[in-house]
Amino acid sequence: MSHVTQPPVVIDTYLDAGAERRLAEDVLDGLTRPLKEIPPKHFYDARGSELFDRICELPEYYPTRAEREILEDRAADIVAAVQPVELVELGSGSATKTRMLLDEMAASGRLARYIPMDVSEGVVRESAEILCREYPGLRVHGVIGDFERHLSGVPDGGPRLVALLGGTIGNFPPGTRRRLLREIGGLLGPHDALLLGTDLVKDPAVLEAAYDDAAGVTAQFNRNLLRVLNRELGADFDVEAFEHVAFYDSEREWIELRLRAARACTVTLGDLHLEVDFAAGEEIRTEISAKFTPERLKRDYAAAGLELAALFTDAGERFALSLARPSGAQTGPR
Repeated sequence: MSHVTQPPVVIDTYLDAGAERRLAEDVLDGLTRPLKEIPPKHFYDARGSELFDRICELPEYYPTRAEREILEDRAADIVAAVQPVELVELGSGSATKTRMLLDEMAASGRLARYIPMDVSEGVVRESAEILCREYPGLRVHGVIGDFERHLSGVPDGGPRLVALLGGTIGNFPPGTRRRLLREIGGLLGPHDALLLGTDLVKDPAVLEAAYDDAAGVTAQFNRNLLRVLNRELGADFDVEAFEHVAFYDSEREWIELRLRAARACTVTLGDLHLEVDFAAGEEIRTEISAKFTPERLKRDYAAAGLELAALFTDAGERFALSLARPSGAQTGPR
């Protein structure tokens, strides 16, 4: 009987040619609502990704540093609690923070497979090649897709740690957030766990500064969304005629980013055969970023059929990584 050796890197692609169509559908829906809005997923063209990398280095933008601090301090505890042989990372990017988890899994002698999921095939392939060199024997099964639509493409396996880092879960309104958590929970067996990054409720001045930095990088990032629409949908936004707005909604406990028309104008989106009127001061909501308390996390997890198993914060209690397991799961020795 012949033995077939599995290649160290496997890439499955679930994205189709419909990305532009989905942008068009989102914009057509969002700009014809009473409160105009565009989903934040459309921020991240090449320029938007570059600007976001700059944001992460700004003194006001603490979440990236705080999450890295937690991983540096507690990665060993996280890995010891779950004892995974594989790591699934949703929205993996270049896997920079993930290395702290992979290091601990390798040190335990259990690291077998890394499953990155991202919309950028180039980034996944490049990081896969690097990681396979850094961790001898590691297999990488990349999934090119959108974790809102393609979780079924994540291969079976385990015991596993599924990671969604960076506070991404906060970009979804409560109903969508809980539905997504339920779907992610479907990836978990009884001995698996979810590692979730969440920004925490804190002084509104600190929150607002993080999304409205003195250097104006976040303002550039926000307005770049209009450049995406001009390029991809044949729109004629006067980008500089829209002001960056960031504020904390204390009732909903989230930050909102908006773009405010400095003057009345009419924008044509040629590819959509659509004209949109803006009154002076009218806004487009471009992002929400929910902030969490332990109680909110517990409620969201409960609604998704999950239980909060552990909560880790940085020294300043600005950010949290939480471990969640399927409700009623056994966590003893296996």
